[in-house]
Amino acid sequence: MDRTAAGGGMMARRDAIARAFGAAQDYDRHAAIQRRAAGALADRIAALDLPSPALLEFGCGTGFLTQAMQARGIGGHWTVSDLAPPMVERCRQRVSGPHLTFAVLDIERDEPPAAGDYDLITASLAAQWFDDLDAAVARLLRWVRPGGHVLFNTLASGTFREWRDALAKAGAGAGTPVYPSVEQIAAIHRQAQVAPPVAGLLHDRHDDARGFLASVKAIGAGVPARGHRPVGPAAMRAAMRHFEDAGSTATYEIVTCHFRRPLKDSRPLKDSRPLKDIGL
Repeated sequence: MDRTAAGGGMMARRDAIARAFGAAQDYDRHAAIQRRAAGALADRIAALDLPSPALLEFGCGTGFLTQAMQARGIGGHWTVSDLAPPMVERCRQRVSGPHLTFAVLDIERDEPPAAGDYDLITASLAAQWFDDLDAAVARLLRWVRPGGHVLFNTLASGTFREWRDALAKAGAGAGTPVYPSVEQIAAIHRQAQVAPPVAGLLHDRHDDARGFLASVKAIGAGVPARGHRPVGPAAMRAAMRHFEDAGSTATYEIVTCHFRRPLKDSRPLKDSRPLKDIGL
C-alpha cells in the first residue's frame, strides 16, 4: 500500500473511532474501569510539582480525568480536548470553570493552541488509539516546554485476554486491537522517561458474554482492528460459551507512562522506535 492510501486508511479509522465514541450515549454507566484508571492517574498528576500549569488533556471523553483533577485541586489553565465533538460537549457539561478551555482536537493531525508551552500533557485510556505511539510521544514532548511532563495511561497486551482466549478456542480471531506488550511500551523514548512504565491489572466482571460485548460497544471501543474479518455465528456462540465458562471477566492491563522534556533540550525529538505494525 502506498503512503497516500495508508494515510487515507488512518484517517478513515480515526473518523470511525470519533463516530463510535461520539455515539456512546451510555458511556458512563459502563465505564467503571475507565473511571478508576482516571482517578489513579489524577493522583499521579496531583503529586507533581506544578503550581499553576498550562495543561493539555486529550481524549477527555465524558470528563472522568478532568473531574478527578479538579477534585484534587490541580490548578492552572487547562485545554481539554477530544477527537469526538459530542464527547467534548459532555465533558463541558460535567465540569466547568474559568480555567477550562474546550476544543475538538485530533492529536495526531492537529496542532494545539499552545504547542511548545504546556507544562503537562495528559490523557487517561486514550493513547491506545494512536496509529503510532512512538511518534505520538515524540510529538507530545515537542509540545511541552523544556522541563514539561507527558503523563498518561494506556492499554497493554494483557487487555481482554479472556475474550481473545475464548475466541481462539472457538477457532476465531479477536477483533480487538493488538495492544503492545509492557516491554514494547517501556522501549519508547527511554531517554525521556522519568521512570519505567508502571503496569497493573483491573478486572471487569460481567453476568455473561453478551453483557461484556454490550459494554465494549457502549463505551465506543468496538472499532475492530484493521483487516479483521467478522466472526461467524457458530464460532461466536462457541466463544461466548468459553468466555462464560472462564467466569465472564474481562481484564484490562493498564500501563502508566511518564516522560519529561529535558530542561536544557530545545532540539526536536525524533521517533525512537516506530510501532506502526502493532495495532495502536
